[in-house]
Amino acid sequence: MSGVIVLNASYEQLHVVSIPHAIRMLVREVAVVEEAHDGAHIGPFPLPRVLRLVRYVVMKWRYASGRLQYTRAGVLKRDKYTCAYCGQVGATTMDHVVPRSRGGRGEWLNAVAAHAGCNEKKGSRTPDEAGMPLLWQPWVPSRAEIAL
Repeated sequence: MSGVIVLNASYEQLHVVSIPHAIRMLVREVAVVEEAHDGAHIGPFPLPRVLRLVRYVVMKWRYASGRLQYTRAGVLKRDKYTCAYCGQVGATTMDHVVPRSRGGRGEWLNAVAAHAGCNEKKGSRTPDEAGMPLLWQPWVPSRAEIAL
């Protein structure tokens, strides 16, 4: 029971919320239970799996044609938490391919996921200077690649 799926009034999935948040939505009567866990209740409410909003919420940001916002979390998700230098899963830091101290920009095409050790080893050098070639080239991801 990790979370509750929230649907718009039109039945399209919006996001996932915690169970306490879902119960608050039911108390405020902004959502109704579409699917519940069998036999489980919290007070007068069945323990929800899926909620549907009572009113339609416009989600313009979801359909925006512009580029995705560049963020550290987004870079880690795009690269599937895999280090671009050693290829091992579990990367927790983001590295700028061309260091910012050398004029590199903070953008999707200049950032990769990296282990802290690989990031430190590369330092303020380019991958070629550090002898650490990239296993793949960074790219601008689609919304689907970054979604839940």
